[in-house]
Amino acid sequence: MKTLNEWFNQGLTTNEYISSMKVNQEGLLKVYNSSELEKDQKVFLNSLQDKGLRALILTADWCGDAMANIPLFMRIANEALIDARYFIRDENLELMDQYLTNGKSRSIPIIVFIDQDGEEVAKWGPRAPEGQKLADELFGSLPAKGTPEFEAEFKKAIPNFQKKLTEDKDLWAAIARDMIATIKEQFA
Repeated sequence: MKTLNEWFNQGLTTNEYISSMKVNQEGLLKVYNSSELEKDQKVFLNSLQDKGLRALILTADWCGDAMANIPLFMRIANEALIDARYFIRDENLELMDQYLTNGKSRSIPIIVFIDQDGEEVAKWGPRAPEGQKLADELFGSLPAKGTPEFEAEFKKAIPNFQKKLTEDKDLWAAIARDMIATIKEQFA
């Protein structure tokens, strides 16, 4: 099994990941260009710049959650000087399967923070509590997954979910706070 350092060395850079996007690039860039971190968040993140943190991000272009979460992580990474590498979930199942949600789901995005030695120091994802609440509100009343009615109802709910993800600045702030809190647990 590969070490996290070996995985890191094989990942896409931020620019490579964004350039490769074909589905949600516009949404990701909209969130990135419209979002800001709070001053106290920047102060904390700036204090991490000498820690040499790195991150492995499991993601996919089609994922609505990634469309909102990844650009917020990029803002955090810029402030803390976190070097990041991106891994397309379905092309990296060996890595993905080390970070299953609830031990069974390949939910994304997952952000694995590592130190210079390649040791995991924190993990975030796939959603902040506020993002999960939104998903539960929008998708909780759908017919059971696997039924013929599910797919049609799910497709109807997706545009509203994506609109919230790309426009709700309060949601973005909550996501950023949750990501930063995960990092703070290790470095406060």
